[in-house]
Amino acid sequence: MSAPADSSPSPDSSESPAEPTERAEPTASADRAPERSADDATDESPGDDPRLDPEYVRTLASPDRGDLTLVGVVHDHPASVFRAGAVVRERAPETVALELPPLAVPLYREYARSDRPTPSFGGEMSAAARAARESGADVVGVDAPTRDFLARLARNCWREGASLDTLRRVAGGVASVSRHAAVCRVAAAVADRTGLRVEVDDPVAHDCSRADPPREQARDERRQAERSRSLLRTFDQPEPVALRDETREESMAARLDSLRERGDAVAIVGLDHLDGLATLSKK
Repeated sequence: MSAPADSSPSPDSSESPAEPTERAEPTASADRAPERSADDATDESPGDDPRLDPEYVRTLASPDRGDLTLVGVVHDHPASVFRAGAVVRERAPETVALELPPLAVPLYREYARSDRPTPSFGGEMSAAARAARESGADVVGVDAPTRDFLARLARNCWREGASLDTLRRVAGGVASVSRHAAVCRVAAAVADRTGLRVEVDDPVAHDCSRADPPREQARDERRQAERSRSLLRTFDQPEPVALRDETREESMAARLDSLRERGDAVAIVGLDHLDGLATLSKK
């Protein structure tokens, strides 16, 4: 079972990102009913839908700039996919910010072009991009690597007196994330020119699907979130991971702050970053 996480590879991993694979859009077969979309009607009104739990949706209002709404998600979870699209549609912001490197955003825009009510690939990020496309909102990536992130990372490593081993592992993590972002950009170009949907990462499997009732989706998502929090409380992050995650949140918060100058913004972020970004964005 996967813990709530962002969509980037682990910063402490030396593995190269998986090669992209070409996949056709899923179709229904005679012996298998098509999955109900997360956007299909349910027995619950939008205001009562348990997938829109206010614990996972934080709005920071401002009297002189746009409001910022942070939407916490579990990667590829049906409840998170629904929440990402539903909040963007409800708020109709000027900007939708995704916890993705800017280089990777074009791939999720391609996924959002799907004719299905909810895109088949890309999970909550493409669902948010699809909703943004419907309302004419800009879609931007706010995660590393960016120039601001790299400058902040260098300053934080210097401030913490990072060892050579820590620096090596941090650099390896940044290189891995950068390669993955470049693969996403190439996959987007292939999709744009050929019409093929190229999936770079295998989707995360969960114990429920979009066909399950909203309450079951919400319960399963909460179980996963609680397990993840328990693990985070039990084990301390390795120094390279902690340094990169701290810097990522600083950089993303600064970028989100600048987006508020344009008007309202909705940001789709991993649940593990929700509290940190909410705290930094209030400062």
